[in-house]
Amino acid sequence: MTTYMPTLSRALAMVLCWMCMASGPAQAQLTALVAVEPTARKAAHSILRSSAETGLSKAAGQSVALTTSEDLADVMRATRSAGHDIFIGPAQVAASALQRGYELVGATQKSDTYLLVGLPPINDVAAMKGRRLYLPQQDSLYTYMARGMLNEAGLSFQDLRAVQYEKFPQAGLTALILGTADATVVREDDWAEWSAVHQGAARVLATSQPVPGGFSVVVKKDLPADVRSRLAQWFGASSYASGLPPVVVRSEAVEYRRVAELGLFTPTSLPGVSRVTAREAQTLQAQGATLVDTRTEKEFKTKRIRGAVFAAYVEKSLKDVAFNAAQDDFQALDKLQNLDKNQPVIFACNGAECWKSYKAAKVAAAKGFKSVYWLRGGLPEWDTTGLPTEGG
Repeated sequence: MTTYMPTLSRALAMVLCWMCMASGPAQAQLTALVAVEPTARKAAHSILRSSAETGLSKAAGQSVALTTSEDLADVMRATRSAGHDIFIGPAQVAASALQRGYELVGATQKSDTYLLVGLPPINDVAAMKGRRLYLPQQDSLYTYMARGMLNEAGLSFQDLRAVQYEKFPQAGLTALILGTADATVVREDDWAEWSAVHQGAARVLATSQPVPGGFSVVVKKDLPADVRSRLAQWFGASSYASGLPPVVVRSEAVEYRRVAELGLFTPTSLPGVSRVTAREAQTLQAQGATLVDTRTEKEFKTKRIRGAVFAAYVEKSLKDVAFNAAQDDFQALDKLQNLDKNQPVIFACNGAECWKSYKAAKVAAAKGFKSVYWLRGGLPEWDTTGLPTEGG
């Protein structure tokens, strides 16, 4: 007995240990967030929270807690920090999350087109300078569309006399009639209905590319594949029972990328500067152009375009086409040896989301450089194209 009991105890302990390891740690609760656009309040209020939580929990095989928010600025911060396992919201919420470890389930409506419309005296977007713009809250999809259409014309919200933020997008058309605004952004369907009644009262200044409509749903990529699959099936076939419109459209990824660019990325063009692709930049470099890397020294030493020279653009100004260059420091450009203002120069940084090369190219052109090129895609485009790099 004296030898049997310890042996039995050890065996029992081993069995219990094996059982604990087999069962694994207790599963953590998943969280889902419904982000509400000003125009989607009615659809959001129809969602039965308890029913949605029950359905999602059953699909996921573990508890899911659902919350709703109308504070889009807070929601966007949550996407950047991957603060929830599931996001259900307008296209800009999904677009932000898709860059940060999420995958797309789909959208509840077909894609929409947005229009920037203005009073008849305004002939084009460039003529919006010094005018008044009516928009919903700052992080609404309408505001993203407006920023993008202004950016393409080389304008910023800072170039306008006033930007009025209100709750209801359709009220912007009323503001045009009342003379309290000069322009607004509306969905194409709303414009068609309104302009048929108010013929000649306003004109279309710019038209967006298609944007995913209704709610878009994304889930974290690091969730188990079977969990993601079951959640996708629930959103596509069973969510209607909880008041959430079913996901019926699988919008193109490029549509979400466009939305992300409108809110976060540099403009697609820069007046006075030639935008080039990675291969075009390589050709120019081979012909004697200087390729300037404007990133930090640490980034430059870690990995860079082969043959690039280092000139950090120390950025403190706003990421905006109307940035104040006086707030930034680009003395490094003046210290580059053998850099001739009559020779072509190419500026690059960390891709379309990085403003350093955009600002550097604009500053260089203002300083009298004759042939200024901008590699908007920067090192990421160069690398994915398969062109040579160095460092590290």
